[in-house]
Amino acid sequence: MADFSVALREDLIANAPALPEGFNTDRFVQNALALLNGNDTIQKFIKDHPKDGIAQVKAGMMRGAYLGLDFLNGEAYLIPYGSKLDYSTSYIGEVKLRKKYSVRPIKDIYAKVVRQGDDYEETVIDGKQSVNFKPLPFNNGEIIGAFAVCQFEDGDILVDSMSKDEIENSRKSSKAQSSPVWGRFYEQMAKKTVMRRLCKTIDMDFNAEQRTVLDEESAIITDPIEQRNADIESEANATEFIDADAVEVTEDADGQTSFA
Repeated sequence: MADFSVALREDLIANAPALPEGFNTDRFVQNALALLNGNDTIQKFIKDHPKDGIAQVKAGMMRGAYLGLDFLNGEAYLIPYGSKLDYSTSYIGEVKLRKKYSVRPIKDIYAKVVRQGDDYEETVIDGKQSVNFKPLPFNNGEIIGAFAVCQFEDGDILVDSMSKDEIENSRKSSKAQSSPVWGRFYEQMAKKTVMRRLCKTIDMDFNAEQRTVLDEESAIITDPIEQRNADIESEANATEFIDADAVEVTEDADGQTSFA
């Protein structure tokens, strides 16, 4: 992995102007190596794809670097998918980005799923949005929707909600619609989807590279010809992926899930 760390560091230095202010190159490289050394799934992907596996990993790491996200902390993750490697910002990463880059200071921002049997009410009173959510204790029922709330430091609140049909329509229109992430971590992807839609109404101070990464979240392919072929065969490859059970999933007290 010594060659990988040298190559990653060189890319980070070469692209320094596009990285977030205060980006810590040494820490990012160290955490990237720690993730690789502890992730058997990615190691197997590299071994099974000697031609471009390591290049895909490095390209995926660079996507996270442009956003200032830490893979080791579960703010972004890479999941093998056949001959491709999926990059995705995690729910935790989304929260971090919105709080950091919102032009209007954010006090808190979060998303929740609504399950069958939960009590969800969204209202507008005197032009101000509000939401009342009373989930059933330990409810493992079917997900019927999701909502996101953004509370600004000045006290204003924005709310957005999506039915399961709307979430599915959003999924089908994305480049990552066949990603194993959706199959294994549907709840987190549903929360991320509604938060993304809410944040379209919030002015974010992203640079061009950051906007590109967020807009094009999908498979990491370094060869243009292979990218074209992958786009054509995306549906055919929908079930060809390494078992995502090897991805470690943890959840904190606030219900936020991270992946490694």
